[in-house]
Amino acid sequence: MTFKWTPEIEDEIFGRMVKGEAIVTILGQDKDDFLPSEATFYRRLQSGDAAFCEKYARAREAQAHREAEEIRQIADAATPENVHVARLRMDARKWRAGKLAPKVYGDKLEVSGTGSAGEHIHKVEMTFVRPSGSATENR
Repeated sequence: MTFKWTPEIEDEIFGRMVKGEAIVTILGQDKDDFLPSEATFYRRLQSGDAAFCEKYARAREAQAHREAEEIRQIADAATPENVHVARLRMDARKWRAGKLAPKVYGDKLEVSGTGSAGEHIHKVEMTFVRPSGSATENR
């Protein structure tokens, strides 16, 4: 039997994602009866339905922003007694926000440089050399 997708079902799933729920929670074993299984959801996501994929991407983006905003609330509510738990919760949210929206919250890696004549470097070569006198040289 094929699952009957409706706009209301999509709104329910993506709305709950925006509120921070994971797909495994929304569509897992204890899911509401009217919702599809995880497998059905992921098949739909891989089906090439551009509008569905766009809604999913926007929900994930909103989820990342929510994760980042929760960090401040956790920090403000931290006490000397729970500071270690608060730090763990904040670190988990930072990591997740960085994975969900890497351009916004991901680690920045900046690489730049110029060659000897001031031109930009377009190629990097690495050569591995065994040191002279090494134990493997005399085998």
